[in-house]
Amino acid sequence: MPERLIPGAPAPDFTLKNSEGRDVSLKDFRGRKTVVYFYPAASTPGCTKEACEFRDSLASLRQAGYDVLGISPDPVDKLARFTAAEGLNFPLLSDEDHAVAEAYGAWGEKKNYGRTYEGLIRSTVVVDPQGSVAVAQYNVRATGHVAKLRRDLKLDV
Repeated sequence: MPERLIPGAPAPDFTLKNSEGRDVSLKDFRGRKTVVYFYPAASTPGCTKEACEFRDSLASLRQAGYDVLGISPDPVDKLARFTAAEGLNFPLLSDEDHAVAEAYGAWGEKKNYGRTYEGLIRSTVVVDPQGSVAVAQYNVRATGHVAKLRRDLKLDV
């Protein structure tokens, strides 16, 4: 079982390539609140739904002081196609060796149809402006996750 992050812990720093092949680092977002969400695979039904929910909610999240970063084990070219196909308006980052997912506790044992395997655990971590974990959610559902996160962050009150 991977070590899960808890509120108050420092968020592991990372630098990953975005869908345009440019480096994006967590430290670039210091001073703002950052939603870092991990999803298994671009262009799959659940991941598409979740990404589109973040896309559709991005303006109000930014207004509340939040940036959004999506991370998956997909290669950069697949992220570029996904971004273009869905009109995504936030960075998607490629973690092909899943080192960042492991550091965030978002990589580990999964079960599907009676099969056990290692894979990405759909997770969301909110990093505060100082670089510490404010919220850590694991095994989240793709559909409705953004609405639940907004409620948890008290953005829809």
